[in-house]
Amino acid sequence: MKRIFDVALAIPAYFVLSPLIVIIMVLIRLTMEKPIFFKQVRPGLHGKPFINYKFRTMNNTYDENGCLLPDSCRLIRLGKFLRATSLDELPELFNVLKGDMSLVGPRPLLMRYLNRYTPEQSRRHEVKRLL
Repeated sequence: MKRIFDVALAIPAYFVLSPLIVIIMVLIRLTMEKPIFFKQVRPGLHGKPFINYKFRTMNNTYDENGCLLPDSCRLIRLGKFLRATSLDELPELFNVLKGDMSLVGPRPLLMRYLNRYTPEQSRRHEVKRLL
């Protein structure tokens, strides 16, 4: 039932929001270099890794030594707006349609924290990740 619920809500949401998604894609492309999407591996159901998609909110600015500047220096104005309104998470609808995520469920941390979970905290991987 949960999967049917996810698809039944994600498909109409994707079509209704698609003009906004396209506008955001164009704005990101005009203000930053490629790629438009930020991809990150996250633990999903039973801790199985999946690629989580979001809109990029930071540029790739390097210092004189070739190291990336801190996140606070790379976050652009459009990125701040996208994060404040959670619009940077719209591409996660694709993850819901793929079956990697669910509209309702816990939000796990990064993969590198999996070994730090207590047995009780690990139970969050018994369900799909929340959008």
